[in-house]
Amino acid sequence: MYQVLYRKWRPQHFGDVAGQPQVTETLRNALKSERINHAYLFTGSRGTGKTTCAKILAKAVNCLNLKDGDPCGECENCRGIDDGSILDVVEMDAASNRGIGDIREVIDEAQILPARAKYRVYIIDEVHMLTTEAFNALLKTLEEPPEHVVFILATTEVHKLPATILSRCQRFDFHRISPDAIRARLSYVAEQEGATITDDAARLIAAVADGAMRDALSLMDRCLGSTRNIATDDVRLAAGLAKKDYLFELANACINKNTAKALELIAKLHSESKDMARLCDELIDHFRSLMMIKTTRHPRDLIVMSDDEFEDAQTQSDYLTLGEIVYMMDTLQNAYKRMGKGNSNKTELEMALVRLSSPELEGTNEALTARLSALEKAVKSGVTVVTQTVETEKPKQEEKPKPVVEEPPKAVEPPKAEPVKEQPKAVEPPKPESKPQQKAAEARPLPSALNMDELYANAKPFRQWPEVVENIMKYSKAIGSAFSNTNAYESGQYLLIDADSEIAFSLLRQSSQRENIRKAILEITGRTYKLGPYKKPEKKEEKNDPLASLISDLKERGVEVNEE
Repeated sequence: MYQVLYRKWRPQHFGDVAGQPQVTETLRNALKSERINHAYLFTGSRGTGKTTCAKILAKAVNCLNLKDGDPCGECENCRGIDDGSILDVVEMDAASNRGIGDIREVIDEAQILPARAKYRVYIIDEVHMLTTEAFNALLKTLEEPPEHVVFILATTEVHKLPATILSRCQRFDFHRISPDAIRARLSYVAEQEGATITDDAARLIAAVADGAMRDALSLMDRCLGSTRNIATDDVRLAAGLAKKDYLFELANACINKNTAKALELIAKLHSESKDMARLCDELIDHFRSLMMIKTTRHPRDLIVMSDDEFEDAQTQSDYLTLGEIVYMMDTLQNAYKRMGKGNSNKTELEMALVRLSSPELEGTNEALTARLSALEKAVKSGVTVVTQTVETEKPKQEEKPKPVVEEPPKAVEPPKAEPVKEQPKAVEPPKPESKPQQKAAEARPLPSALNMDELYANAKPFRQWPEVVENIMKYSKAIGSAFSNTNAYESGQYLLIDADSEIAFSLLRQSSQRENIRKAILEITGRTYKLGPYKKPEKKEEKNDPLASLISDLKERGVEVNEE
């Protein structure tokens, strides 16, 4: 009979257990020093190795030839436990043997000495399913067990265990296995099975398994049923997942507010028998990846994607604010909760995507926050809002033809106003003088030397400079790093940069780089500054007058002095 992979490749030594060094190393050291506890509690999520470690520990405490804390696997006790001929190791499921009568049988058997092994070991899986009476019956035996008995309790819901049980066991917490550890184990198993698996496919299996090695091996087993060379598409087909291309297209439809495109994609995926609830969950995970890119310093370590997909995700995140991403995740999460309770899952997902691609339909606080975030971004860039206001004002002018008809008579007045243009003879003389000064000021990085001290003296710290430097990083990491340890001061229409390195000042002299810096400042502040270097004003030394100091000294002593 064919044996499934998770059973065939169940680890036989602590060293083969993936992703649980905090458990395996502690148990190995305890076994080497012969510090065997009478009761162990293994807790953690499904598929993380609790039962596997319990079986290895049961063999290790009975092994006749222990090797560095691991069972040898060759002695008669190890072989007897593996083939089931030794009955001193008992594994029971508390979900089906949860009553007080079942526990009393265990307590009675525990009084009997082991027949062949050193210890009688009881592995009780899903121990949280025991009844209150069963826990009370087991309590006394756990507190004072016979010397030849070892209890190993395993559970996924440790919070359901009584405190009296927890206090009598040595507890080991099993963590979710990291994607890298799962990927390495899958590659090893595939090689032993004479098959191949790509790194991207192994990473995708690890993401679907969510830290459970058993689930990962089961999914790879399904893939091996159709091909011996497992690729990403094979994993998606076996798991019923949509391709990443569809996820990016759906996200783009929401970003571009293209409702028709979003609904067409949903119809296409539904016709391909894609599970709508799973697709909704994948979309939530996709926007979570965008959120991690927006908020964390090293998102690559936290996101399971190929390199090309990660670059596309970075580009996509640039078009969204953090508020918009959170709003999209919240809308999809609400749709996911409603699935299976009323309308079809497809309808719920369609309604969610219509809301995301048509924000005017949603009036919640989250939607308004997302729209305000987009509006702030548009105002800082100075492009989008102007276009939208022009488009909305035109219909209002067309709807009121009467004011337009009444204005022509007033338009006759400009000829009367033309004589006013003769006034420049008396008014315009000072203007030509000011315009060249303005043009010269714009051409120079700083004003004339006569006003330098006044400019520096009025300079105030520019609080938004760290945010500007972070924004510069989007245009060029090299430029951003050059300004990373600098300060800036604001003085009127000038932004003065204080830097110890000459690299920053050399960049300011280049017109192209200076334009990028101005653009980054404009997006953060909404203002356009002139750039220049900052120099701390020198303190003028006050010259002391010897005669004045002598007169003041005499006055302090009470001596009358005629200053004439």
